[in-house]
Amino acid sequence: MILEILSIILLIIILIVILIDLFPIITNMLLRFHIGRYKDKNIWNNAITKKGRDWLLRTPKIRVTDNTRLVVIDMLRGNYSNNTIQHWQEASLLLGLSEYLKDNKDKEIEKEITNYLNKKFHKNGKWKVIPKNIDGAILAYAIMKLDFIKTDQYKSAFDEIWDLIFNHIGEDGTVEYRKFMKSYRYVDTIGFICPFLVSYGLKFKKEECIQLAIKQIKEFENYGMLNKYFIPCHVYKIDNKIPLGLFGWGRGLGWYAIGLIDSWNELSEGCEFKKDLEKSVKRFALTAMDFQQENGSWNWSVTRNESRPDSSTTATLGWFMLNAAKIQDISEACLSSSKCAIDYLMKVTRRNGTVDFSQGDTKDIGVYSTLFDILPFTQGFSIRCINYYIRNFKLSNITKYEIDEDKEILKKSV
Repeated sequence: MILEILSIILLIIILIVILIDLFPIITNMLLRFHIGRYKDKNIWNNAITKKGRDWLLRTPKIRVTDNTRLVVIDMLRGNYSNNTIQHWQEASLLLGLSEYLKDNKDKEIEKEITNYLNKKFHKNGKWKVIPKNIDGAILAYAIMKLDFIKTDQYKSAFDEIWDLIFNHIGEDGTVEYRKFMKSYRYVDTIGFICPFLVSYGLKFKKEECIQLAIKQIKEFENYGMLNKYFIPCHVYKIDNKIPLGLFGWGRGLGWYAIGLIDSWNELSEGCEFKKDLEKSVKRFALTAMDFQQENGSWNWSVTRNESRPDSSTTATLGWFMLNAAKIQDISEACLSSSKCAIDYLMKVTRRNGTVDFSQGDTKDIGVYSTLFDILPFTQGFSIRCINYYIRNFKLSNITKYEIDEDKEILKKSV
């Protein structure tokens, strides 16, 4: 009798383990039916923005493992997800929703963002849980971009992020990715910290913050770029300047692109740093466009046409191209590139408004995920892209901008 009971219990446990493994696979199969049916950009925008709003307070946990079998073991060990990864997921959603709110008075989204802020901060503007890693800087930057709130009330939290970054400055004067990895400089760090440092430095008159952001970008350009093609490696080592990881890792291009273009955007026209960064913007834009696929995407390894398209790379580089289009010399090419990127993202959007097929979290230097699934980071930058595109390049009361579908050339008609 006891053996029968134990056998039944064991059978139930095995079934539960199998179901936990099968559930996400079956769910993805069902949700991918009729994927990519969006044709109208405004309808697509509404769908992905609604999903972004829904995810802000209930952000899906991003897996730190590629294991698809015996997932329950990773869950029990605490290896299934990581709160640090969540910082840049939530930041991206905030950046996307703040871009949407620039042209849309949506009280429901404002309420969701306010609830999110109340969840993260005390009434005095301090973090309830202070970020321990520099990934938190992009979240602080996203909060600074919210126009409908008084961001000054969070100055204490921004100060804490600056202290965190300052304490990660290494012996070479640039910022470490982690305290225990003092000799490595990651391309991710450029996207994490540089836009915040420039915005914070300008807002609170801290010139040293702006200088640090520029130094972080320029040092990486000196030692972490493939000179002829101007694409970043994953990491370089500061003692011997040897590049590590993959040249052309897609999301690495995305992190560099975010840090570069948002920092450039924050600086005023007369600033000497802006002119210097603009040279990098132009050079990187021309390089990145060379690696864009015919379907509008960038692959997870951009230099290999055989590798899989990555929606996170496509969304971030699409954002970069939209903003780089402000530069007259490359405006037409960049706008054409960004439109193709948006068209691709529409084709990989599920019926429920979720942008699919983003590469999972990176495991180590040179060790990249083989899973391609949903990613709030991609969702946020897709929202950011389409709202910027609609506001600047679609319709206004005076002028109509349109893309010639055959020649892909920007035309302006009054």
